[in-house]
Amino acid sequence: MTIEETIETTLLHLSFTTHNVKGLLAILSKYVVMTRSEIGCKNVDLCGSFTESNKFVIIEKWESEIAARRHFDSDVMVEMAKNCSDLLTKQPEIDLLEGISAHDLA
Repeated sequence: MTIEETIETTLLHLSFTTHNVKGLLAILSKYVVMTRSEIGCKNVDLCGSFTESNKFVIIEKWESEIAARRHFDSDVMVEMAKNCSDLLTKQPEIDLLEGISAHDLA
């Protein structure tokens, strides 16, 4: 694979802790479905923690850092943030990550 053929992947990791599981899951489920249709989105997964029953994580894959950063200001992200703010027990954890494959380490 040449440098020109390298596939860039940017990951967005969102973590939420709630006092209202049912309410938060309704908001996050809608967010996941809507995010999948955003330009540049490759995949979105909603996960529940095995170790903390009130913690949920969203893992998003974007085709570029620019696409992921553009998503931060999207109507979908803004609506989700506003709707879940009263349901959280602490600030959500948000991290933007660079995808590194085993090929990159060779």
